[in-house]
Amino acid sequence: MAPNSAIDPVDLTLDELRLALAPLIADAAIFDGWKDAAIVQAAADFGADPDVAKLAFPGGAMDMIGAWIAATDAKMAEALPAELLGAMPIRERIRSLVQFRLDAIAGQEEALKRATAIMAMPQNVAKSLKTGWHSADIMWRLAGDTATDYNHYTKRTILAGIYTATLAVFADDSSDDKARTKAFLGRRIEGVMKFEKTKAKWLNPNRETFSVSRFLGRLRYPSR
Repeated sequence: MAPNSAIDPVDLTLDELRLALAPLIADAAIFDGWKDAAIVQAAADFGADPDVAKLAFPGGAMDMIGAWIAATDAKMAEALPAELLGAMPIRERIRSLVQFRLDAIAGQEEALKRATAIMAMPQNVAKSLKTGWHSADIMWRLAGDTATDYNHYTKRTILAGIYTATLAVFADDSSDDKARTKAFLGRRIEGVMKFEKTKAKWLNPNRETFSVSRFLGRLRYPSR
């Protein structure tokens, strides 16, 4: 990714610099790993002072990876605002959000593998789960979720699991246009929708019909 000539790194706060550098660090992590060398390379590409850049990531690798994920969250929210997604069926909203994230990191599969290994370390698991849940929360909010009961939590937990599993397939997918990943994601979403349909019938045995737009919980807007 080429630096944006309209942005002067000196004018950025550390939080802003962290997000700006994150995709470049991911590019460098393909070769250097999630280490200071990746920060230095990203800073050089962006035109930032490497010493200042290091200050933006006091937590080392997990800070770099967290910033990469946060930058992807921000790009997703900008590209797929709620008003755009609102015209789609729930199934397509979720698929589009997850697919955008995959497309955003295409070409960075090696960095993803390295990041996954770091996030799986025992000392990092709790933070990794929290980060994944937060991304799932953003996706559901963009998809129009208004649930406040237990479904609020179950939907995010399940979506985080779907996304994590899809990332694992994506990282090693050498098929044309990541066809294997897209098929896997489609099956996962379809499976959850079938499960939800069955669950709804079990919880509401006297109900004759069930709307397939209910995905991981009741997503219809409250009655006016």
